[in-house]
Amino acid sequence: MRASQVVIFDTTLRDGEQAPGFSMDVPAKVRMAQALDALGVDIIEAGFPIASPADSEATRQVALHVTRPVIAALARCRAQDIDEAARALAPAKRGRIHTFLATSDLHLERKLRITRDTCLEAASTAVRRARQVTDDVEFSAEDATRSDRDFLCRVVEAVISAGATTVNLPDTVGFGTPEDIREFFEEIQTRVPNAHKAVFSAHCHDD
Repeated sequence: MRASQVVIFDTTLRDGEQAPGFSMDVPAKVRMAQALDALGVDIIEAGFPIASPADSEATRQVALHVTRPVIAALARCRAQDIDEAARALAPAKRGRIHTFLATSDLHLERKLRITRDTCLEAASTAVRRARQVTDDVEFSAEDATRSDRDFLCRVVEAVISAGATTVNLPDTVGFGTPEDIREFFEEIQTRVPNAHKAVFSAHCHDD
């Protein structure tokens, strides 16, 4: 991919569906995916397969019927999530497993109740497991902008070493200005020695 190339990753079928009144059944998701394909979207996140049998089937049907874009499935850094995402993506011409784990101390301590070392190991293990079924693996560091920078750099370096080809650094709570986000990405990419081996992506909220 050229350094100047912009890749559009669309989450309408997964994140967008969480808006009240916008839940879609399987045929509706396939139609929406076909519309996104017609618009030229590069990557379609079709669902969160472990969430329900319906979400897994919707992901499988999108993977079966929409062949030009990359079809992505979301998965927590857990073996069962990765395996279910792999099953749902089996028909895809080009499939991506998108796995995620929080990296801020607030989330680790209060929500997940795990240590930094456990987080680091879980992230690396999940990426390695995903790489067993696809060479296109994305890792998202939930609450990245509020994470300790030193620790975040360790996580990013570790997941790239484990095989992540895209690293997503979300501003989960939506407090960063455009200038903040630019400085944030510049620092991480400068400090992580293997950053050149992955594509970096942003996930922002206008909160």
